[in-house]
Amino acid sequence: MITITAVIRVRKGYEQTMAQALLEVAEHVRANEPNTVGFHISQDAQDPCLFATYERFTDRAAMDLHNNSDVVARFFGIAKPILDGDVILITANEISAKA
Repeated sequence: MITITAVIRVRKGYEQTMAQALLEVAEHVRANEPNTVGFHISQDAQDPCLFATYERFTDRAAMDLHNNSDVVARFFGIAKPILDGDVILITANEISAKA
């Protein structure tokens, strides 16, 4: 399994915009990406400007399909102007999971 963890911070006042943009990606993943086996979105309870995603892919082809999709391009079009700093991305090989 290949995973991506993303840590995303938005400028104050754009929390709902980011949440909605991430939920649109999640909906697309559910409907169109059978080899994306997990797409989790979190919003920090103490700092609502801080979001994290955890994405699980069966293989590199599934990850590339997701990353090169129109919905991800649309997400970054929405996200870039409202970000507060760089997105932190960690791409990794999963070594353990509770199924």
